[in-house]
Amino acid sequence: MATDNKKKRLVTSFHNLTPEQQAAVKALYPLGFTEVMMRIDKPDGSFFYVVPYETDDTYYLVKIDVKVDDGADDADEAYYDDDDIKGADELADNVSDESSDDDF
Repeated sequence: MATDNKKKRLVTSFHNLTPEQQAAVKALYPLGFTEVMMRIDKPDGSFFYVVPYETDDTYYLVKIDVKVDDGADDADEAYYDDDDIKGADELADNVSDESSDDDF
């Protein structure tokens, strides 16, 4: 998209667009935003993602809420934290006492 130098340039949240503008953005990207999304790094080290959207008088960078997968899910961690098997400690102690490297 070529931008006109006379157009206003705005950064705004998708939720701050009018319902008509939101529909236009969705129509512009019917397969989703993944391929056109750009990361904007802020001076404080944080960042956000935007997609371009252009009207007759304004060029927008529309902020899109993105959940970044940090590799850890609190629900998964809680699930594995309580993974005790009754008698596992006693069984492990007995196995280590009875086996040696010669058994393999």
